[in-house]
Amino acid sequence: MLAVIDLRESDARTTEDIFTGTSQSMPLGRVFGGQVLAQSIVAASRTIPEERIVHSMHGYFLRPGDSTKGITFAVDRIHDGRSFSTRRTQAFQEGVPIFSMIASFQDEDPGLEHQEPMPEGLPQPEDVPDVESHLEGLHPMSKRLFTDRPVDLRHIPSPIYVSVDGGREPRQAVWMRVRRPIPDAPAIHRAALAYLSDLTIQESILRAHGVAWSTPGLKVASLDHAMWWHRFGRVDEWMLYVQQSPSARGGRGLATGRVYSRDGSLLASVAQEIMVRVPGGDVAGR
Repeated sequence: MLAVIDLRESDARTTEDIFTGTSQSMPLGRVFGGQVLAQSIVAASRTIPEERIVHSMHGYFLRPGDSTKGITFAVDRIHDGRSFSTRRTQAFQEGVPIFSMIASFQDEDPGLEHQEPMPEGLPQPEDVPDVESHLEGLHPMSKRLFTDRPVDLRHIPSPIYVSVDGGREPRQAVWMRVRRPIPDAPAIHRAALAYLSDLTIQESILRAHGVAWSTPGLKVASLDHAMWWHRFGRVDEWMLYVQQSPSARGGRGLATGRVYSRDGSLLASVAQEIMVRVPGGDVAGR
């Protein structure tokens, strides 16, 4: 993961800053959206002083990416103010945009402070089975999607890879962290948190209708992604990702999430809309 988000500067020169990157190998050949999110944030960060850190991003997934091909990132320096900077990053493959993002960066400033508290009464990550415990029955290629990735996930109440256990409710929580310690640089942790933020957030929509990822004919694609970083946190330590879906209609579903450190500090907020198509329509309404 760290090697993939560590972009290279290009010798090409335009009115924009150009960077190039590669993709993690994916069993189905499609670029993981969280990877492009993280890479786009890293590209934009390379054009800004180190002390000015990303606090928000809004992006659209335009086309599926090919994980066997390189990605070019073009950064437009839209604005630099006394406290804030704005950057637009577009990711291209073979000259065609696959992702477009605008991100804002800010110097650390004092100000008003409050946060939504972390939910109480949830089990600790050590008390929740890891993802490998729930993969029995999956095709070996599908298993690789989970066993080869750099993230440790622990679902509450349980994953929905093969089946949906319990009530059909539009909410869940997931403990998550990267599997090994990573460097202390805040910019790396914020980019890595963007990478993690695209994992599992769609599941609050599917869980509400009893739809497992293994449902034959299921089609899911991320349409957009928004994220706000509130406080610094380490992604190599356990974080709780609290997710819920306020609405699904017309082949689209909206999911929102809050990421907490283990001690209850609210690190980030996330929102994503997805396209979701289930054979036969609404499973819960059958």
